Amino acid sequence: MIDALFGSKTRVKLLYLFLSSPGKSFYVREITRLVGEQINSVRRELSNMLNIGIITSDSADHKLYYEVDQKYEHYKALRAIFTDEEFVATGLPNNEKQRKTSKKSVAGSRESAAWKSSVAGVSGVRVAIASGSLVNGSGSKVDLLIAVDGDTSATRKSLQQIEKSEGRDLNYSILPYDEFYYRLSIRDKFITDIINNTHMVVVDTDNMLKG
Repeated sequence: MIDALFGSKTRVKLLYLFLSSPGKSFYVREITRLVGEQINSVRRELSNMLNIGIITSDSADHKLYYEVDQKYEHYKALRAIFTDEEFVATGLPNNEKQRKTSKKSVAGSRESAAWKSSVAGVSGVRVAIASGSLVNGSGSKVDLLIAVDGDTSATRKSLQQIEKSEGRDLNYSILPYDEFYYRLSIRDKFITDIINNTHMVVVDTDNMLKG
């Protein structure tokens, strides 16, 4: 049913991939492997999604990377459909909501240390890196990168509670600790982009990021 609504099975799989991974970028062969579809079909749908504006592309290390555009007009509504997050319609246009919350965001999230202790207290967290809107001077699109042992869904629920207490949405990414360690060791673009940008290490149980 949803395949018919959104045009093709490949497009639906791509939407699931990108919308559940905000701030992550993927290259074509990686995408093809993750969604389990033919590369020609993936390339065609990526071109369509670029034309629509829901994803962006950037080249690095002689590869073309794609990621969801979080500024896309219907990003939040689509993410509500393709992820487990609850979408609450307030009736306010996005720009009006941003004006109403901007002062609170700056005075609360950036200047207060409350979110740090909340993140550090999440069960199973081995690594937590803050960037983006949580760190002054950071140009990263990701606010929090978390690496955990155990169930990532439990971590996601804890972060949703932190969002509620902060009164704002955070762009976060949660990885199993083993995956984070591997991607760090091979200098994965997603990880290195965050670390090479202005950031703050909140949790690092094995001192991997020391120095």
